[in-house]
Amino acid sequence: MTKPNPTDLQKALKGASYPADRQSLVERAKENGADRALVDELSHVKKGSFEGPDEVQKAVFKGQ
Repeated sequence: MTKPNPTDLQKALKGASYPADRQSLVERAKENGADRALVDELSHVKKGSFEGPDEVQKAVFKGQ
């Protein structure tokens, strides 16, 4: 399994509506066929809600 990257995250969250909570983004990623590693990363971010895709990317890739 390769490590998720920002492009994979964008594809996984295609069609997501913001603001969004972590669980709804996890479900969106699963619906979009995201890799298991990316879904796991998204599932374990500390932040519970996001105002937009930039916040999600920061949380997933910078651990914020």
